[in-house]
Amino acid sequence: MKQEISNDQMVGTAVTEKNHQENHQEIVTTDFDALAEKAMSRRGFLSTCVGIGAGAFVMGMSSSFPMSALAAHHGGKRFTFEPVAANTLDTVIVPKGYSWHVVSSWGDPLWSKGVAFDHATRGTGESQELAFGDNNDGMALFTVGDKQILAVNNEYVNLKVMFGNNESLKPVTEDDVRKCKAAHGVTIMEVTNSGGQWSVVKDSSYNRRITADSPMEITGPARGHDLLKTSEDPEGIISKGTWNNCGNGRTPWGTYLACEENFNGYFSSSDESYEISPEFKRYGIKHKDRGYGWSMTDDRFDMSKEPNEANRAGYIVEIDPADPTATPKKRTALGRFKHENAELVVADNNCVVVYLGDDERGEFLYKFVSKKRYKKNGNNSNLLEDGDLYVAKFEDGGKGEWLKLTPKTTGMKSKAEICIHTRLAASAVGATTMDRPEWVAANPTKKEVYCALTNNKNRGKKPNAGGDETPVGGPNPREVNNYGQIVRWIPARGDHTSTKFTWDLFVMAGNPTVHKDAYAGSANVNASNMFNSPDGLAFDKHGTLWIQTDGKYSNEGDFEGQGNNQMLAADPETGEIRRFMVGPRECEITGITWSEDLKTMFVGIQHPGEKGKGESSFPEGGNSVPRSSIVAITKDDGGYIG
Repeated sequence: MKQEISNDQMVGTAVTEKNHQENHQEIVTTDFDALAEKAMSRRGFLSTCVGIGAGAFVMGMSSSFPMSALAAHHGGKRFTFEPVAANTLDTVIVPKGYSWHVVSSWGDPLWSKGVAFDHATRGTGESQELAFGDNNDGMALFTVGDKQILAVNNEYVNLKVMFGNNESLKPVTEDDVRKCKAAHGVTIMEVTNSGGQWSVVKDSSYNRRITADSPMEITGPARGHDLLKTSEDPEGIISKGTWNNCGNGRTPWGTYLACEENFNGYFSSSDESYEISPEFKRYGIKHKDRGYGWSMTDDRFDMSKEPNEANRAGYIVEIDPADPTATPKKRTALGRFKHENAELVVADNNCVVVYLGDDERGEFLYKFVSKKRYKKNGNNSNLLEDGDLYVAKFEDGGKGEWLKLTPKTTGMKSKAEICIHTRLAASAVGATTMDRPEWVAANPTKKEVYCALTNNKNRGKKPNAGGDETPVGGPNPREVNNYGQIVRWIPARGDHTSTKFTWDLFVMAGNPTVHKDAYAGSANVNASNMFNSPDGLAFDKHGTLWIQTDGKYSNEGDFEGQGNNQMLAADPETGEIRRFMVGPRECEITGITWSEDLKTMFVGIQHPGEKGKGESSFPEGGNSVPRSSIVAITKDDGGYIG
């Protein structure tokens, strides 16, 4: 499907400047005020603010960008595309000179014995088990011989859409539950490019659905722990299923990392008097689930019958996309929390370092350092099985420290307990509560790392679920933060294994057409590129940072003029940000990967029309059911994306 509306046609929808001022909470003044003023100042940004050059918070960070790489693909220019205007259309808009088409949508069959998506029934359990899952999120493209294998998370299902033909808008029958479970997990599929159009190779030997019922091997410190033993698995070594996989990661040895996030919403209790433990409460587990109803057919989701099952979810899952027979592995050494993504780098000493965000208001930012070292062309299959887990503490003044989580520092009995109750361990050492740490991305051209702090309406107002305070300051400088920001840090001496780092803020999202204070955002945010709630982050090979949003699309009030969710490109050296893409109505833009030649960008369109009220019929239009999809973006002249 080609782009139907050109960027030229969008010129008339460009945002206009307004001086409308909304009532907002007053900025809390702290000891960090002087530093925060630099971060938020729109007067002195070009000379002193965060986000330009090395940043103002931490001096001496700058290193020149290798322009030779860019010169080879862009004539020395970072950006060659014309920015796209904000809009509220029900389609994908990309810059002039670019086109897009759908690669796969929820319900598309992966095998010939599957059936095409049925808009009337929205499919059955059997058809879904043979098809692409729902709500695609993080993804990565792997080259296996001469094949291109795409691994994609299917985070959750949109109940109002999937069961829009049920009066309750929820699963009712056993087959409804079967379909719902089958739409979760991970889809692995071979894709091919024919005549500039990417499509799924049906019946490929690599095609695979990993769902909420697939066997998983439990590895690492928590393997066999009493808290992981169930009636079905008394040894605590084999779990069943992965679900609510949000962002992703990939390893240099060719495996895919799926990240279990909001696992808590699938558990319930048939016994209303069942006492929920403080540990479960910290992870948001309640007597009622979020409408999925899996306990109707599967006792492991009834905590009064299987009290340990929830302890077996919330991990990083390592999958080999090149081996359809390989059992996915839950890597407990990387901690248990609401994982967003897993950004892996190999340190100079060849230890593997994985940066990890816990996506909930007031939770923490982590990193894992492997015990063993990466060996190029060696056997690295168990590098994520053992290592040290750290949590971040940010200091005012642009310095920070990674705090090691050990039985001694946390007061916990064992490393296994730390890996199961990681949030409690982080609270025990006094880590910094963050504004929902989402995707982490490491710059491939220099030793620096970025994290999207998407928003936090509770900042300065309420503690997190563990009772940790959420004061205004440090990398979280705004009370009632509805816009979000991106923090970046540089490890001491350029060593990713170091426990010390320096940090600044690359950008603070906002709305300068509505606000003139800190809520206008940092000065690299203006009327033509403004956005809210940065979520997905990824660098391409040339060091351009791509920012995807999952925020408010009301296009009114604080969000007036910001339109649908979008994807932007950012220059880490200058702070310049340009809007590259806008998605259809009520969607989130999430998931990104590239073809090996960088001439195709794959992007996820998640939950278009999520409210189930007919606002979207993406991607097919008309009266069709809106479906989450992967789109491929190419340049019309066959050049590199960016």
